[in-house]
Amino acid sequence: MADHLDRDFIGYGPRPPAAQWPNGAKLALNFVLNIEEGSEPSVPDGDGFSETGLVEVAADSIPGRNLAAETMFEYGSRVGFWRIARMFEEAGLPATAMVCGLALERNPEITAWLRQSDFDVCAHGWRWEQHRGLSRDEEAARIARTFDVITDLLGTPPGGWYCRYGPSVNTRALIAEHGGFDYDSDAYNDELPYWTEVSGKPHLVLPYSLATNDAKFLRGGLATAGDFFEFLRDSVETLCAEPDAKMLSVGLHLRVAGHPGRAAGLRRFLEYVRGRDDLWICRRSDIARHWRDVHPYLPSADQNKKTTTTGSE
Repeated sequence: MADHLDRDFIGYGPRPPAAQWPNGAKLALNFVLNIEEGSEPSVPDGDGFSETGLVEVAADSIPGRNLAAETMFEYGSRVGFWRIARMFEEAGLPATAMVCGLALERNPEITAWLRQSDFDVCAHGWRWEQHRGLSRDEEAARIARTFDVITDLLGTPPGGWYCRYGPSVNTRALIAEHGGFDYDSDAYNDELPYWTEVSGKPHLVLPYSLATNDAKFLRGGLATAGDFFEFLRDSVETLCAEPDAKMLSVGLHLRVAGHPGRAAGLRRFLEYVRGRDDLWICRRSDIARHWRDVHPYLPSADQNKKTTTTGSE
């Protein structure tokens, strides 16, 4: 089992472990709803510029305040969240809320909805900021503050951690040192959870995906609701046709998938997956709990042996 900063180009290789998802499911499907509005860089918060990432306009080369971009973020919490939340309520399906601490603090009605929902929560940082530019102490303070605010506002702690803009070389070690998180999702390198080691101790990673993610609407990869639906449907069908069970994360943003023309594709996909009996539609914390119970950490030699002998299903 490699240390968390070692690059691993092999992973499980041709013999991944038998996931053994509940009820023999071929795929663990997790929807992730990113709640970020109000945590992005902005002039009122002293950043000197407005964030233009994942909004309907191109990146802004002019310094200063961009009121258009600001209101596009506001759309997400004012409108987009409620449209997507209603869809999941109507479908009776769970999801994971990836929340920035400051965004949660500034959106009390969304906070109230999450408290009574069956969504679980993954911490998405305090704000949108480059963790690679923080000192170790600064980053540790941000992690602790995010954990405490989410726990206080929702009544339950976040299960995992996922950085906006990517982690620093210290992030995973700081998550492990904090001790309150069950996993992190700061990786895109697999379709199954995996164990790594941080300072000689086991640490669970649940990889995320930017492929099955509505961000591709604003980066030129998707144009219509039909594109979104077909890409997600084809991902599910391909994975379910393969011999080894996997997991799939579908990333959603309030100000992206929350618009009606895109939400139509999400609605079609929710209806589609509800009609399949070979999926485990679950929360991220459910996957982490299952992996800990069924695939507990083993020392490197034992882990390799287990993967070799139980890799097909």
